[in-house]
Amino acid sequence: MTAWTEHLARVGATLDDTARSIAFATPADEARATETATIAVPLLHLGTIRSQGPDSAAFLHNLVSNDVKHMEADTAAWNSFNSPKGRMIASFLVWTEEGGHALALSADILPAFLKKFSMYVLRSKVKLADASAEIALIGLAGPQAVAIAQATGATLPAEDMRQAVSPAGVRCIRLGAQRLVLAVASEAAPALFDALVAAGAVRAGTAAWQLGMIRAGLPLITVPTQEEFVAQMLNYELIGGVDFHKGCYPGQEIVARTQYLGKLKKRTYRLALPAGVSAAPGTDVYAPDFGEQSAGKLVNVAPTADGGVEALAVIQSSSAEAGEIRVGAPDGPRANLLELPYALG
Repeated sequence: MTAWTEHLARVGATLDDTARSIAFATPADEARATETATIAVPLLHLGTIRSQGPDSAAFLHNLVSNDVKHMEADTAAWNSFNSPKGRMIASFLVWTEEGGHALALSADILPAFLKKFSMYVLRSKVKLADASAEIALIGLAGPQAVAIAQATGATLPAEDMRQAVSPAGVRCIRLGAQRLVLAVASEAAPALFDALVAAGAVRAGTAAWQLGMIRAGLPLITVPTQEEFVAQMLNYELIGGVDFHKGCYPGQEIVARTQYLGKLKKRTYRLALPAGVSAAPGTDVYAPDFGEQSAGKLVNVAPTADGGVEALAVIQSSSAEAGEIRVGAPDGPRANLLELPYALG
C-alpha cells in the first residue's frame, strides 16, 4: 500500500486486492449518497500518464481522436486512442500541464496502453511515463461540489471542460456543473481528502463515482471492452471526444466514414437492471430482432440504491427502439432503458 491508500484505510475505506476499487459503505448506501449528498471519491480505478517535452502536443495530436495541438492552457478534453480498424483501445481525459499533458484512463489498461503508445515516440521529443504514483485523483460530485472545493482553497474554472490550478498546486478540472476532478501530488492527497470531508463532502467509493458517470453518459474503456467499439458507438462525438477536422490518426478513416457515410447502427444507451441481477462490463445483451446473436455489450456498470444495477451499454439502435433488451442471454433479465442527459441525434 502507498501512504495515500494507507490513509484511506485509516479513515474507513475497504480496498480490493488490486487497490483499484474502494468503498466506505455498502453499495446501496453509497449509491444513495450520490442522490442526497456531495461525495468525495478517491479515483483509484484511474491511472495517469504524463507526456512531457516540446513535441508533446504534436505527438498526441497525431495519435488520438481529438484536437490536442490547439488545446488552450486551461482546457481538458475527452479523447481516445484507436486501432487501425477504428476500434477504441483506450478512452481518457487529457489536460494540459506545464511542459506537456496528462492523460487519466482506466488503471487496468494503463500498462499495456503505455507500452503500445511508447512505440510511436521514435524521434519525437517527448517522454511518456506512468505518473499514477505521483498524482492522486479525487472526484467530487453533487450539488455542493463547487462550494466544497472552494472551501478547501481550490480555484474553480468558470466553464465545463476547463481547469484551474490553485496556489497550493491543486488542479481542478470541471467535468460538469456538479462534477469535478481534483488532481494533486500524492503526498498532499490525504490532507485534501480530509479537508473535503470537513467541508461537507461524504466519503464514497469507486462504484458511487461510476454510477454518476453512467448517469452523465460518460463511458470508460476497461480491459473487457477494448477494441470493441468505434468512437460513435460510445457517443464519443456527442461528449466532445472527436474532432473531425484535425487530420489523420490511427483509425481516423473508419471514424470519419462512420460519421459521414451510412447510418450508425449502434449507440450507447443507459440501462437499469432489477435487484438481484449481477452484471459486468463486456456482458452481452440480446434483443428479439437479433435472436440468439448478441445485440450489444455492457460497457460500465454500477449498483443502485434499490439493489439493482445501472449500466451504459452499446446496443443496436433498432433493438433499443423496439425496447426489449435482455442481459446475459436471450432469455436473461430484462433491462429498462433510461434517459441520457444528451440527445443521441
